[in-house]
Amino acid sequence: MPSDSEEAFVEQKVTYSLEVEGRFIVVEQVPARVSLRTGERFFALETVERLQEIVWGQRVPNRVIQTPVYEFPSAVS
Repeated sequence: MPSDSEEAFVEQKVTYSLEVEGRFIVVEQVPARVSLRTGERFFALETVERLQEIVWGQRVPNRVIQTPVYEFPSAVS
């Protein structure tokens, strides 16, 4: 087990998602190093470059999903 000053990571395939110009984009099976302590994900430079190509390119997606969207309610007075 790593000491408090060391952090353990595991190589995993993750789902990467982001919103670009009002479009929600999901990329599955992205290789990442994931912190076992915090769950934070780190991507290699090559992976980031490939993600940018996917997001900004004109590729046809493997599939399209429909998802509900909710707005977080403001505080009630």
